[in-house]
Amino acid sequence: MRILLAILLLSVLLVLSPSSHAAGTPLSYAGKTVLVTGSTDGLGRELALALAADGAHVIVHGRNAARGQAVVDEITRAGKGSARFIAADFSSLQATREFADTIARDYPRLDLLVNNAGIAFNNAPARSANADGYELQFVVNYLAGWILANRLLPNLEAAAPSRVVNIASGSAAAIDFDDVMLEKPDAHHRGYGQSKLAQVMMTMELAPAFAGRGVTMISLHPATLMDTTMVKGIGIPPRTTVAEGRDHVMGLVTAPALQAGAYYEQGQPATPRDPQATDPQARARLVALSAELTGVAAAR
Repeated sequence: MRILLAILLLSVLLVLSPSSHAAGTPLSYAGKTVLVTGSTDGLGRELALALAADGAHVIVHGRNAARGQAVVDEITRAGKGSARFIAADFSSLQATREFADTIARDYPRLDLLVNNAGIAFNNAPARSANADGYELQFVVNYLAGWILANRLLPNLEAAAPSRVVNIASGSAAAIDFDDVMLEKPDAHHRGYGQSKLAQVMMTMELAPAFAGRGVTMISLHPATLMDTTMVKGIGIPPRTTVAEGRDHVMGLVTAPALQAGAYYEQGQPATPRDPQATDPQARARLVALSAELTGVAAAR
């Protein structure tokens, strides 16, 4: 009997193993609806094209209507999948909430949300803020994704099993909760890193509740310094290609199984590089702050 129980336990552990997502048949998004934010350029654009090539209906997002329509036209010409462009400026929390409301109204079922939109001001001479006075990288890179994930959870649940994929970064760095908006001298240099760790922490904190409703949420590092417009704009030589990042993300987006709440690097769950991510009190503090700043409560 003990041998039988041991065999059964081993079988369960193998099924639940974090590496088990590599086995099995990749998911297809044919006939499904996906939203990729920041998909008029760079990694987001490549993800939108790849998902459409798999037969998905892709909601293309960005600020520039001409570039957005160009992505839609390219998908249409390819003759597989379909697309629609919806503009929104994520530097405005109100605009992001309105964008979420449009998606929620027009797409009762949402199979995949990829929070990819991002900006970086690593070499900027001073702090950048939106009209509300909030630090801009924290707003665009993190708070916009917070709004979308929580407001669109009913739509994701309607399509369950579904997924939320947060494009974070290996350069994630600790949040100074006494100066989240980077108002101290020279604090603006850490803005990108804290916005990315916030994505990882949000994922870890919200994933259990989302999983209970059939939605798997993960965060990931796509590739180091891809040759994107953003990387080129901050004056750092690229080390990888957008295609490498796309293939890594698509490998996880289509993986048969994922570990809810995990942070992924190179296709596998990894320990976030900053220990603050694993601090439950810090994560709870971030959740409370995010709800306060956005007016959108954490979905439970």
